[in-house]
Amino acid sequence: MSALPGITTAMRPVYLHTPGMINALGHDVESIAHALAAGHARGMATIRTGIGDAFVGRVMDPLDIAPPDALARYDCRNNRILLAALAQIAPQVEAARERFGPQRIGVVLGTSTSGIQAAEAAFAHQAREGVLPAQFDYRQMEIGAVAPFAAAALGVDGPAFTVSTACTSSAKAFVSARRLLQLGLCDAVVAGGVDSLCELTVQGFAALESTSATRTNPMSVNRRGINVGEGAAVFLMSREEGPVALVGAGEASDAHHISAPDPDGVGGERALREALRDANLRPSAIGYVNLHATATRKNDQMEAHLMARVFADGVAASGTKPYTGHQLGAAGATELAFAWLTLARDGTALPRHCWDGQADPALPPLELVESERYLPRGAGLRYVMSNSFAFGGSNASLILAG
Repeated sequence: MSALPGITTAMRPVYLHTPGMINALGHDVESIAHALAAGHARGMATIRTGIGDAFVGRVMDPLDIAPPDALARYDCRNNRILLAALAQIAPQVEAARERFGPQRIGVVLGTSTSGIQAAEAAFAHQAREGVLPAQFDYRQMEIGAVAPFAAAALGVDGPAFTVSTACTSSAKAFVSARRLLQLGLCDAVVAGGVDSLCELTVQGFAALESTSATRTNPMSVNRRGINVGEGAAVFLMSREEGPVALVGAGEASDAHHISAPDPDGVGGERALREALRDANLRPSAIGYVNLHATATRKNDQMEAHLMARVFADGVAASGTKPYTGHQLGAAGATELAFAWLTLARDGTALPRHCWDGQADPALPPLELVESERYLPRGAGLRYVMSNSFAFGGSNASLILAG
């Protein structure tokens, strides 16, 4: 494929090739793109938890890809979700292995829960039976094990590490992966994120009074909180030319509070402006922004205000968590993949903002995508942005060009 016009060799561009995805919308890119366009997420539903019912985004497709025998001790729901996504890009990875060698391919993945669900089941078994189940292995729940597991499953030997910064985890994984490529430490990197539903997450957010008993309602005056979700999204990143490049990244940490965002959005705004500076773009160049938009009172308030400041003339924007649930460590990668679709696939509409249409008068109005709408076409590049914010004041923003 030819290089994107306007991207020079001096910029050392890195490209995102076709992703692998699985979440509440579907089991691969095609099914997810179709469901996203239709606004239908069959995996958004009520489940029973130890403290009552919860509305969540659940992977509904069979997870029938098991780890190879040598990695059987890592078998858990989280890693099967990851394997389902990795299988979709396995041919790309194999081609990269043949071209560059396995030692030149890295893996950087974000996660928040890892295999904690397996540990919950194991400890419940221990409480009943007095012993842990034979199939349980502590490595199933280790946060840092996700990327090394993926590297072993793919047969690659380059740098492999996990990023765990709550809801910015997989967004930051792309920043790290880009550095590995730009520094010449790798010729290709598998980057993305994975998280799976578990009682710890659902009950933890419920304890913070941050969950909604119905489908999440971002930017609405009636918003009540998040729906926890699960899924995975992974890309093969390389310097080999492709239709979509990662041209800007911004990170910032404001450390305002352990779980509440800085109400002024100082760190979040800094991340957005750093991404624009990194891409050498003015805000007016951005055609679409995928919002973090958790539908919690404080996060939406913070993000609406910083968006109004950065994009004073407006920009098409939407929050897509009502379609997938908030996937925590996999959210940034999934939402970057949604942004990728608008650039890489001709005729792909911008994701619609799913809400009740009741704007919060306390928030500045945003240009939310509520009807069929597309990126404007022209002679030059088109640019889209994806925002991620997390506990502890972690902020990240990514810009794609295509």
